[in-house]
Amino acid sequence: MRKGLWAAGFAALLLTTSASAQTLNVATAGDQNMVDYIKDYLGPMFEKKNPGVKVVAVGTGPGDGGSQKIYEKLDAQKKAGAASDFDVVVIHQKAAGTMVKEDLLKKYRDTLPTGKMVTRDTATNALGTDVSGYVMPMFHSQTALAYNPDLVKNPPSSYAELRDWVKQNPQQFGYNGIKGGMSGVAFVTGWVSAFGGDAAKLEKGPYDAATKATWDKALADLKEFNKNVVITPGNAGTLDMLNRGEIAMGPVWVDMFYTWKAEGKLPPNTRLKLISPGMPGQPMYYAIPAKTGQEKLAADFIALATSPEVQAEGIVKRFNWYPGIDAKNLEGKLDQAAWNQLFADITPDALAANGKSFPIGPYFNDILESYEKNVAN
Repeated sequence: MRKGLWAAGFAALLLTTSASAQTLNVATAGDQNMVDYIKDYLGPMFEKKNPGVKVVAVGTGPGDGGSQKIYEKLDAQKKAGAASDFDVVVIHQKAAGTMVKEDLLKKYRDTLPTGKMVTRDTATNALGTDVSGYVMPMFHSQTALAYNPDLVKNPPSSYAELRDWVKQNPQQFGYNGIKGGMSGVAFVTGWVSAFGGDAAKLEKGPYDAATKATWDKALADLKEFNKNVVITPGNAGTLDMLNRGEIAMGPVWVDMFYTWKAEGKLPPNTRLKLISPGMPGQPMYYAIPAKTGQEKLAADFIALATSPEVQAEGIVKRFNWYPGIDAKNLEGKLDQAAWNQLFADITPDALAANGKSFPIGPYFNDILESYEKNVAN
């Protein structure tokens, strides 16, 4: 069924491409909300500003698999010496690094008026690959600690302080290990980055297989830490236990946290803390295929999509995501209530300082393997 829908959508995209030279074709990985965002919000806005242009969006599926489909199409067209069917692509970090290495993307970000509004290193580093100039973050998802201020009067500001807090408050912190969802995985990779040695090397490389042997002390400490925590059943499970007061603190995805809060599924005074030296999140990227014939139109579309006004309304207010550009650029673009909701607990400065990337692929796999071997057993 899904393959049929993908084929039908892709066929429609090709038909539209051949019918009009002023059709901008956008392929996006991710869930259906990503397609709807372009089709129902960004596309009509861009068309209004560019009379005669039609924006057509097609989804390639959620997760890295969706980005892989985009990669495979661009790779096949490059090998065939053909022009790209896509003018703009929305992709994950892993695929972006591969596409840059294989010359499938254009270097365009420095031409954008919004290009200098990006300060986080996710705009230059995609899981160890230098992607400077080739990508523009659409948004950043982010993990942080959620806590009940009735139970936690002075929340820890760092992993080291959290370690001490858990000793003094056993069974009041909960996370979902590495099998119940990515908020737990993010917490574990943040722990290794905090206590395992060279954090920058984990995020940027180069990879050295011997590095994991240096994590023994950090992982031994994490195993001891786990004796005083609750292992929750998943991303939603951590939030649910916070809601019921069964734990006082735990790592969550920020957008999921605010969605639950808006739906009345968390106490209204529940808050967030992004502890140092940092917790990971992930961006989605806008990129332009190397073989598009409409580079200028594609760049104009991305410039609109990453403008402070659109980032404020489309990314922050609609989805509770953090913006792709530096959040400072959104001041005055959001009403005060929306600004206070997203940035009262985690300020733009805190996000820039402590919003980190996941480790590069080989280190990421090593961390999960080492957790299973040294912590879970």
